[in-house]
Amino acid sequence: MPGQGNRSGFWAVLVVVAIAAGVIAYQRQAGRTVRAGGGADTVKIAMSGVYPPFNYFNERNALVGFDVDIAKEIARRLNREPELVTTAWDGILAGLVSHKFDLIIGSMAITEERKKTVLFSDPYYSSGAQLVTRKGSKISGPSSLKGKVVGVTVGETYEAYVREHIPGVKRIATYKGGVPNLIMELNNKRIDAFLTDRLVGLYALKQAKSDAVLSGDLLYREEMGIAVAREHPELLAEVNAALAAMKEDGTYARISDTWFGRNILALE
Repeated sequence: MPGQGNRSGFWAVLVVVAIAAGVIAYQRQAGRTVRAGGGADTVKIAMSGVYPPFNYFNERNALVGFDVDIAKEIARRLNREPELVTTAWDGILAGLVSHKFDLIIGSMAITEERKKTVLFSDPYYSSGAQLVTRKGSKISGPSSLKGKVVGVTVGETYEAYVREHIPGVKRIATYKGGVPNLIMELNNKRIDAFLTDRLVGLYALKQAKSDAVLSGDLLYREEMGIAVAREHPELLAEVNAALAAMKEDGTYARISDTWFGRNILALE
């Protein structure tokens, strides 16, 4: 019948458009912007922005650091533009789970508890928990913390460690703002010591020109990974492949040397 072919073509076009719109909507829910070819233009990467030298805002208000350079290089190898966002650490996992962003590249320690919620890449560096005290303090390690106030950054793993492994602490004081804020609280004698990552602590003390000191040995070792939503194992595989290639071709070592003067993989 006349016109039947045209109607069929019209409905076919509508179906194709609807399917395409559905695919775009689904991928946007995962925090990605999609181009016509089906690939993602951007990858949205979250970090706290208050964790120098890994991710922080410099004097020009630019987001910089080791994590930032790693994130940009991974995005390049995924053929995507990096969209870097900062968010409070205590809500960053919830943001990933709700697809507000695609990855967390923010020096997040891989823990069994976090693995229940998200997927983690292969470790991209290791460090450990370090106690920091005022110069001249009699605190020499965990055994010296009885009756003392210990500071930690809210949302990090150090609070749980103190509660479980260092008995007798008078109080655990939690702060937002990262290590610079902890140094200020230590200098003002509101806390007796604080716990942080060794590499972060060394850098922060140098930048603040503080006379606080690292006290004792590492309390424990941590491996840092890149977090991915559990619904995106294919993205995790791409990230792992990019990391492996970066370590193999020397790119990782060059980034590390920029921030630490050495390849921190050699410290493991």
